[in-house]
Amino acid sequence: MWGLESEEPTEERRRELAAALSARLGTELHPPRIPSVDELELRPPRVRVPSSLDQFCFQDTWERAYHSYGFDRCDHAPFGRYPNPPDAVAHPRSDSELEAVLSWCDDHGYCVIPYGGGSSVVGGVTPPEDRGPVVTVALDRLDRVLEVDDVSRAARIQAGVFGPALEDQLRPRGLTLRHFPQSFTGSTLGGWIATRSGGHYATNHTHIDEFVESVRMLTPSGWLETRRLPGSGAGPDPNRLVIGSEGILGIITEAWMRVQARPRFRATAGIRFASWEAGYEATRHIVQAKLWPANLRLLDPELAAGSAGVEGGQALLIIGFESAEIPQRGFLEHAVGLARTCGGVVADDELMVDDGSGQATGRTGAVGAWRQAFIPGSGGLGGANAGLGLVAGTFETAVTWDRWPELDHAVRTATLAALAEACGGGTVNCRFTHVYPDGPAPYYTYVGAYRSDADPLGQHAAIKAAASEAILAAGGTITHHHAVGRQHRPWYDRERPELFAAALRAAKQAVDPAGIMNPGVLVDPPNADPPGR
Repeated sequence: MWGLESEEPTEERRRELAAALSARLGTELHPPRIPSVDELELRPPRVRVPSSLDQFCFQDTWERAYHSYGFDRCDHAPFGRYPNPPDAVAHPRSDSELEAVLSWCDDHGYCVIPYGGGSSVVGGVTPPEDRGPVVTVALDRLDRVLEVDDVSRAARIQAGVFGPALEDQLRPRGLTLRHFPQSFTGSTLGGWIATRSGGHYATNHTHIDEFVESVRMLTPSGWLETRRLPGSGAGPDPNRLVIGSEGILGIITEAWMRVQARPRFRATAGIRFASWEAGYEATRHIVQAKLWPANLRLLDPELAAGSAGVEGGQALLIIGFESAEIPQRGFLEHAVGLARTCGGVVADDELMVDDGSGQATGRTGAVGAWRQAFIPGSGGLGGANAGLGLVAGTFETAVTWDRWPELDHAVRTATLAALAEACGGGTVNCRFTHVYPDGPAPYYTYVGAYRSDADPLGQHAAIKAAASEAILAAGGTITHHHAVGRQHRPWYDRERPELFAAALRAAKQAVDPAGIMNPGVLVDPPNADPPGR
């Protein structure tokens, strides 16, 4: 359920994994039987696709079921729950086909949901309830690198290209976008832009924002295209209105993206700390020194033991540097020196350095073990949790360093209490995915067990709500890179200024007068009740 059926465990393997996890958790897991697509019974479509669109607009069960959710399908698919599928799914192959399907929807008042790879974990592409017919517009057939400017190091790229296909098209020219979110294999450029995706770089260029040079988007009121510029002080940046808009304004079709030469020099180390607190103090010192490592990820003791094999209650800090032009040994040695002043332990011969010869770094020891567990399809469970009978999920935030210790304590306490109430117990671990001079972006993972007498989706919702309330109360953001979607709306409404919400509603009214674009995400039309209210 992570993305590729071939990478999911078999029925027999699921039962083996469930048995092993039952022993570890101290409670018996009961893997549900996952239905096939032929067994699904979906609500009949409420629209009839005109003959002019039927070459690229579909209403079969597989298309409608698959596009009923994003990655949160992992919570629904094992139980065959598809109560609100889209009525049709369009796969336009050109601007003219995209214009035609959006015009059809606008004329009839059908809701439109732009769909990239479907990796949303916050309900960002889930059809809204009680809003009438829904047409999902998938961009997967608009998937090419159209033009490359080698002098400026930029490329014009269609929004529907998936991460691996994007890199494959840039690689022959020695270039890379170098943006690798964990969903890289199952997400698209347009989705990254629409959700302000967080990618490969743990410091400095952390979000897709830094790579966007200009964007092109089709709205119900027409095309919006920004000018290619390295930077501008001409008023508010129109690119920033599109980046993070989550499909409420229009459909992103292409963008000029800043690209770079592929890295040749790398240096990596895994540093152990006697405590979680010592680890995050070292992380703060390194990021505030502005060495800008590409990787600066701290794993708490539970996660370090479970995924990297680091025992003894130690935290693990993974540091990595890379460059196309400059050897990285010196930068790594400076960072390691700072870590050691905070109690970090790493032997000199554990520093892995590639001075341009192609020597592998980060693939052995604790760092290599973490890589295997972290990357989908490389040995982890992927999306198998729900299929094993687990209540498992993640949430992330960002907070300033002065508030971080209190937030961490509050979030862990609230989440463990919710797990005890909903599941009879469970575990919570944390890592830093991104780090800034003024604060970390912690990423929490929780695991419990489905109870036979409870609604599994209700168990998820209770845990998520408890964690979200704790995050907001402690001064964190409701999302650092997972976006808002429908799941985070109640807390996003409290986080952002109300005058900003009014300005965003006005922008939506200007480009989407009928309010058909992904309704219920970010803001609601005037006089509408927002989700959760």
